[in-house]
Amino acid sequence: MPMIPLSYAPKETLYFCYIEEIDGASKDYCQEENTQYPCVPGKGYYGRGPIQLSWNHNNGPVGQSIGFDGLNNHKTVSNDAVVSFKTTFWFWINNVHSVIGQGFGATIRVINGGEYGGGNTLAVNARIGFYRDYCSQFSVSLGDNLSC
Repeated sequence: MPMIPLSYAPKETLYFCYIEEIDGASKDYCQEENTQYPCVPGKGYYGRGPIQLSWNHNNGPVGQSIGFDGLNNHKTVSNDAVVSFKTTFWFWINNVHSVIGQGFGATIRVINGGEYGGGNTLAVNARIGFYRDYCSQFSVSLGDNLSC
């Protein structure tokens, strides 16, 4: 399943053309009830970086883990290429790695839960398409459970 990480960045960033989520500033990614990583007034925790890391409950701990203030200076993910990729690896290891054996569909559930189970069939199909393309290019098996 080595192609799984590669298949997310093109979809999330439109082949690395966008380092921030399109229209992300218009969306509310603040989980108010999270008191461990409270939202900072005026900050928008919309998607940034190759995996489009979003939400205060992701930005806070990733910042602590890799050494930046993810709640106050979350734009660092957009402005620092090293931090950007470190956040992607952090999210992958802490949230996705444990479900890889369950198939590509399980990674969609973890990374983009709102799309899972019919939430956005077009986006799910696009992700699966990227995954199929990369597996084909590298002559790697698709594995089971491609979809949600």
